[in-house]
Amino acid sequence: MTEMSPKTAPCPICGKPSVHEARPFCSRRCAEIDLGRWLKGVYRVPGEAAADLEDADGGRDRDGDA
Repeated sequence: MTEMSPKTAPCPICGKPSVHEARPFCSRRCAEIDLGRWLKGVYRVPGEAAADLEDADGGRDRDGDA
């Protein structure tokens, strides 16, 4: 039986104790579930929409040309 040390946080997917090889997850399976959620857009980092950013710079491209 594996004991959870005070420094070990539980797996963010299933809540089981994390293992060193897959930290912060308990297994490769949970790590892949998390990756799939990021790729599907389940998790998002809040920010401005791309259209809002384009309007803010006056329609200029990266080189500063109109």
